[in-house]
Amino acid sequence: MLKGAELILAPNACPMEINRLSALRTRAYENMVAVATCNYPEGQPDCNGHSTLFDGVPWLRDEPGVRDMCVMEAPEDPGIYIATLDLDMLRTHRSNDIMGDKYRRPETYGILADVNVKGIIGDYDDFDDVEELIRFIKTGSK
Repeated sequence: MLKGAELILAPNACPMEINRLSALRTRAYENMVAVATCNYPEGQPDCNGHSTLFDGVPWLRDEPGVRDMCVMEAPEDPGIYIATLDLDMLRTHRSNDIMGDKYRRPETYGILADVNVKGIIGDYDDFDDVEELIRFIKTGSK
């Protein structure tokens, strides 16, 4: 959804198992964006097919309940698999729902969204001074 994206294409080369499929479904849901993967078929090292398309629309306003966002999940076999993405339905959903970027406020994220932050991963037990720790996180040096 950021910068107006409607479809994220994700080439893939790993087993598409329940956790990875759940993560893709969640990204589509959270960001109100379609996510399509193209995976190597079974028989390739550490791959098992299951290319997917999640359309990012978990419910329709005029229909009760929820719907499956998985428009297509290919089998393990090699092949060309075609799925249709209803962009009008996605756009309608995006204009009516509260997920996606409607309530994002990147100007308030500060250090969380700072692309120049260097020292995120590490051992912070050696820091007694909070300002010194923040400086380290921002610059990567003590």
